[in-house]
Amino acid sequence: MGQARRQPVDQAANDVMRKIDLANFRGATSETARDINRCIVLNLIRKHQPISRADVARHSGLQKSTVSAITEGLIADRWVLEGAVGRPARGRRPTFLHLNAERAGIIGINVRPTETQIALARLDTSFIAEGSMPTAGTSAEFTELLCQRVSDLVKSHSEIYFEGIGVSLPGRVDSRTQKLVFAPNLKWRDLDLKTPLERATGLPVELENAANACALAEIWSGRYAESVRNLIAVTVSEGIGVGLMMNGQLVVGATGIAGEFGHVSINEDGPLCNCGNRGCWEVYASNVAAVNYYYESLPGGNRKRKETRISFGQLLALARQGDEKAGAALDRMAHYLGAGIAMLASGFSPELVMVVGEVTEAWERVEPIITGTLKRRSLGLATPRLVPTDPARQPRLRGAVVLVLQKHFSVPQIA
Repeated sequence: MGQARRQPVDQAANDVMRKIDLANFRGATSETARDINRCIVLNLIRKHQPISRADVARHSGLQKSTVSAITEGLIADRWVLEGAVGRPARGRRPTFLHLNAERAGIIGINVRPTETQIALARLDTSFIAEGSMPTAGTSAEFTELLCQRVSDLVKSHSEIYFEGIGVSLPGRVDSRTQKLVFAPNLKWRDLDLKTPLERATGLPVELENAANACALAEIWSGRYAESVRNLIAVTVSEGIGVGLMMNGQLVVGATGIAGEFGHVSINEDGPLCNCGNRGCWEVYASNVAAVNYYYESLPGGNRKRKETRISFGQLLALARQGDEKAGAALDRMAHYLGAGIAMLASGFSPELVMVVGEVTEAWERVEPIITGTLKRRSLGLATPRLVPTDPARQPRLRGAVVLVLQKHFSVPQIA
């Protein structure tokens, strides 16, 4: 079978050499080559659709006969559809190809401490149906209710072939067991969501930390999907999560819990965190921290914090209305966000840091503070580009869908 042409020298020079693990490897076979070429063709069709077979061959460097054979297989498996016929200046009229977004449905679940979102998506990550439920009760009660809601969703769309379920979680997932190791803001530990969901629906389930899911969503279909290989996703909500994408690969560590910077202590004498440590980054830079700052600035603030509590959304609204104390709370939060991002920038040297969360609704106010702190604390080195995500795109939920999609679109591992 034809081989893809070599990548340009300048691109190859920027790639990091990967050492083969001689204690755990799998040799390449002819099937491996076919799988890689199939993945190349499928991704080119997804990215450039509508696209002709000739253009797929031109982009990939594969022989036209190889592209035709792979394309016919993808059409037979209903991954790809043929569409309109082109009108070239001369020669044979090409038939354009595009991804069959209706081939299968994927269920995405985004769990947050107060609310859990559930969506049914197409292969292009567009949503067919959306809903939500409270994240309430014990972990066992929540799991039972979630299984029932998802099972009902599957039954109500019996006409759809389901590819699987992806779950985005506000905590770290052990890559070996696929269990939620800990979620401090939910007070859950060692929770198995995968087994109950698979039993209830008969579908395969993939789980991942929310920040990792957001990083995957950006690499999959974000604005910088084709131009950035080193990015960091910082999710800002009740806590802070960090997803690391280095050299185009998600960094998960030995057990899948790499990136837990929200619980790195920046002041060992600081306030107590839900994780049990003191002075964690998220104690200073999360939505909860900003609301705490607001109440601390009010007369009798500590007492009022216990009696009543506004949401972070209400804090944003107050700041927009000109409330000085609400604005000052956001400014202080932004300063600590910049301090933490400076730590990440110095440690990982990403091209891009994307901020995910409701704080981006106040981006014009907080961005100069975050950027200023980042520049002052990043050792005078080149600072990464800082960008907000659009909350309307629901990156956490879309990332949950990508967890399932990537099984078909990712290059198979050889070693």
